[in-house]
Amino acid sequence: MPSKTALVRRPGPRLAEGLVTHIDRRPVDPALALRQWESYVQVLRDHGWHITEVAPADDCPDAVFVEDTMVMFRNVALLARPGAGERRPEVPDARAAVEALGCSVNEIRAPGTLDGGDILKVGDTVYVGRGGRTNADGVRQLRAAFEPLGARVVAVPVSRVLHLKSAVTALPDGTVIGHPPLVDDPAAFPRFLPVPEESGAHVVLLGGGKLLMAAGAPRSAELFADLGYQPVVVDISEFEKLEGCVTCLSVRLRELYA
Repeated sequence: MPSKTALVRRPGPRLAEGLVTHIDRRPVDPALALRQWESYVQVLRDHGWHITEVAPADDCPDAVFVEDTMVMFRNVALLARPGAGERRPEVPDARAAVEALGCSVNEIRAPGTLDGGDILKVGDTVYVGRGGRTNADGVRQLRAAFEPLGARVVAVPVSRVLHLKSAVTALPDGTVIGHPPLVDDPAAFPRFLPVPEESGAHVVLLGGGKLLMAAGAPRSAELFADLGYQPVVVDISEFEKLEGCVTCLSVRLRELYA
């Protein structure tokens, strides 16, 4: 049976120095952030996910946003080459973690750049945000890596937020959800459902119709409950101050076999 494994990386002492691009900088409480991270990881554990911690990267303020280090398709890990050069030292230990899990590994090479947060998978369709952190050569290399495995790669514009998954994620039935003011082109997605709050656009599929989402989107949670899903909320306010959301705090590996 496929195992549910999540890679995570604990926040380091320089977290408050993390990059911000589309929002104003606000003070971050590192102690509170650590408690919030621990609660997030516990929710994953409580819903049957095996947790693998990537080695800490205390010199890298943004390392907790481990999703940006790679993209998974089936059992293949495509290692990112972050668009922000200061984030590239986050990748080697992420490589070691997926190699230890037995994944096949490929990587984005210069001059390509690609952040994992720019990738949204809906079935075999892989949407890639073409914007500030992922360039055209990164998109080309993503196609070369995953299309032979059966992926359909679709590039979509991203200009209003940091990453594609800062704007949209998807429900279990494949409906893409997003807060309209932050979505460049809702028509790029065959089924699009607007949500009333920015953080309501971010869900992690826990399994069994349960959606991990931020506590700051109660109206979106109510909408999802009306659709028959079960929201599981966590407070990630300190990470939201750094343009983080529930998706970027883990890498979900759903097609490994134990």
